[in-house]
Amino acid sequence: MHTDSSAVDTALTTRRSVRAFLPTPVPHADIEAILEVASRAPSGTNTQPWKVYVVTGESLAKLSAALVAAYDERDDARYQEEYRYYPRQWVSPYIDRRRKVGWELYGLLGIEKGDKARMHEQHAQNYRFFGAPVGLFFTIDRIMEQGSWLDYGMFLQAIMTAARGRGLDTCPQAAFTPFHSIVAKHLGYPRDEQLVCGMSLGWADPDAAVNEFRTVREPVASFARFFD
Repeated sequence: MHTDSSAVDTALTTRRSVRAFLPTPVPHADIEAILEVASRAPSGTNTQPWKVYVVTGESLAKLSAALVAAYDERDDARYQEEYRYYPRQWVSPYIDRRRKVGWELYGLLGIEKGDKARMHEQHAQNYRFFGAPVGLFFTIDRIMEQGSWLDYGMFLQAIMTAARGRGLDTCPQAAFTPFHSIVAKHLGYPRDEQLVCGMSLGWADPDAAVNEFRTVREPVASFARFFD
């Protein structure tokens, strides 16, 4: 039995949300292999609720252009997410962690508090897939319940871990959800499927300052209790 945990630990601990990618194409075979490995993620009674749409090349460029244009409209009434990702009311410690990430990321990029134009432009990079050559979109049948969404999270984690094992990086993105109608139109999936999120995939740009950003994790003692 193989018991060396170092490869798995390295893949997990080096995973991060990369926000600048190299344009180098990712071979189709590698994308398919990542998805095949990730499909071993657990799901209740083996329902496997995930559906994946892989976008590259011209299709990626066209979808990106449409998303950027919609984001620049700033039409909140027209573009709304179908499910609430964040809480309706923020409380500590979650709001503190959220603010810390925002302040540190914008600080690294030299974006000052209140500079809405540069904040808007930085957020728009989501819709350019941060320059990545691959965009992944994940949908789920609307009939599926909360348990299947939990299963979906494990599938997404498996994709990101498998990508790291191959030297690739990712950025999972809920930023696409307000523009689900645009994504659905371009990818052609039916109304009975709901957009869960998107993800950028590729090789991280080692020279991009934004990729120096690292988030801090709470120590185990702060979130776990042991009973002997």
